Amino acid sequence: MLKRITALAIMLDLASTVSAHELAKGPNGGRLVDVAGHHIEMVAKGTELVLILTDAADRPLSSAGTKAARAIVQDAGKTAAVALSPVEPNKLVGTLAQPLGTGARIVISATLADGHALQARFTNN
Repeated sequence: MLKRITALAIMLDLASTVSAHELAKGPNGGRLVDVAGHHIEMVAKGTELVLILTDAADRPLSSAGTKAARAIVQDAGKTAAVALSPVEPNKLVGTLAQPLGTGARIVISATLADGHALQARFTNN
């Protein structure tokens, strides 16, 4: 199982490198990534992982109907899969086993209700 999770993380990491790039800090203080005209902001507070979805004009992008949303987290030599649930109006939320450490790598994948696939990579600083 761990080998599958690690392989998935590597594949998503490679795919996200091509289609996403980190912009800066978002309006909620988290890391912000541009993914094919969509913005994803990652905010981690304690064990809560929140992804805020907006369009290219920074308008909320509905998370309703999002499928197969998950985060692969590599932190302190451990890899874990975290299920993400849509929370209206524009969030995906998951629970981490422990707060993210400095340098933790997070790979996000999800499919929006309209079929658009999102993949992004973050590094917790």
